Amino acid sequence: MTGALIAALSTACAVWLWTAPDTPTTRLARLTAGGQKPRWKSLSRLLTRPTPARCAESWRRASTELCQALSAELSAGRTPGEALTRAMAAVDVPGPETLRPVIAAARDGGDVSAALLSSAPPQGGEGLRQLAACWEVGVTVGAGLAALVERVGSTLRTAQAHRQDVAAQLAGPRTTARLLAVLPALGLLMAAALNMRPLDFLFGSLPGLMCLTAGIALDVCGLWWTNRMAARAQA
Repeated sequence: MTGALIAALSTACAVWLWTAPDTPTTRLARLTAGGQKPRWKSLSRLLTRPTPARCAESWRRASTELCQALSAELSAGRTPGEALTRAMAAVDVPGPETLRPVIAAARDGGDVSAALLSSAPPQGGEGLRQLAACWEVGVTVGAGLAALVERVGSTLRTAQAHRQDVAAQLAGPRTTARLLAVLPALGLLMAAALNMRPLDFLFGSLPGLMCLTAGIALDVCGLWWTNRMAARAQA
């Protein structure tokens, strides 16, 4: 009876980890909750904790929105410095303090291109670096800055659509890998239901401990290898 209970709890934990909500779903729930305070704040922070990949994607989205807003402000007839200041105020960036030198340079007539290059993060800052190149060309050569920014924004939107398409294609293999990782727990539950006492064998004997260690190691390695291949394909 105890073995069946432990197996059931292990299966429930594995299923919960497999079906845990992703970052977009969590953000949508927070937006639709209105002014209500979310429950399980620590769990929400854990699910939405910043990772290098999430930060890079946030910066790419912010760069695309910044180019769109800047192009609209320039098309409205505003000066480049004023347009950049207003565009940055309208865009939600992952690290607002990072772009303070850019805002100061745009407001005071400083070197905006150098400020953009220094503020661009190593991962996800491709859009800011391209915007810095456009600004340098527009200031040095006198080319139409609005047209250059619009072209950069179009390129960033195309790249973002491509990344989303690749992520959608990789969703199937990732789900299959998670399902295969859960199957051993389901096998333990079935064996416990048949009164075969699998936990007594796994925890009560040396061969069982060896099998348990090898199974967990192979399961973890399989998940790690699948995520690594998916991350390399998405990159």
